[in-house]
Amino acid sequence: MSTHDIKLEVCVDSIGSALAAAEGGAARIELCSALTEGGLTPSPGSLKTIKKLISIPIYCMLRPRRGNDFTYSNSEMEVVLLDLELLRANGADGFVFGALTDQRTIDVEKCHRVIEHAAGMPVTFHRAFDLTNPQLMHETVTIIKELGFKRLLSSGFRATAIEGSENLAQLIAKHRDIVIMPGAGISVSNLDELLTVTKCIEFHASAQSVAGAPSSNGGVARMDCDVTMGKQDIEPYTTTDVHVVRQMVSIAMAAK
Repeated sequence: MSTHDIKLEVCVDSIGSALAAAEGGAARIELCSALTEGGLTPSPGSLKTIKKLISIPIYCMLRPRRGNDFTYSNSEMEVVLLDLELLRANGADGFVFGALTDQRTIDVEKCHRVIEHAAGMPVTFHRAFDLTNPQLMHETVTIIKELGFKRLLSSGFRATAIEGSENLAQLIAKHRDIVIMPGAGISVSNLDELLTVTKCIEFHASAQSVAGAPSSNGGVARMDCDVTMGKQDIEPYTTTDVHVVRQMVSIAMAAK
């Protein structure tokens, strides 16, 4: 992969999805647990196991609970920082984090603590950014850059990146010293349009399809019975599809 290729980061929450992302040509993985909850902190065991199986960089989500407030207590921050240390010790290549104040502005103090503990490792600010004031988006990106974040994951303040593509295009054009990475709702069918409008150099997707039979490389079995372990069990199980990843990589290569 050349430095001019448009890079795909795939968010995964299982070994099977990680393997599919790497095989399909993803440049990087965002490793989470519970993508159905928007992605939570993964276990050190999953990271260490996946590191043995693939060679592309793995960035780990630092998010101790569900919820779209992203306002964390001091106790929750203790969890975040301890998780960071454990994940770094088990091979993390970078981290993904975001924290806001009650006024939906960047929580500078808490973000600074994460950047400081990352000790030079790259950290991405995630879609908590999309909860901030769109009218102040350039000022907010400047704060994120000054804190030391290397990337910003955003849907352009809309539910999907394609809906927010005009805002993303403005951010990417103005802030060349940080990677603005579109994410949310990106699919094979809308990727070419997104790349054309935003001129992004990286993008973020789950590249999923509904899973079939469980696989031996970490797929999730679904028992044919009336017992569930949680409300998500009633929904079709989705997993990263190597064919979808390949299609996205091909579209990105054609657009460069």
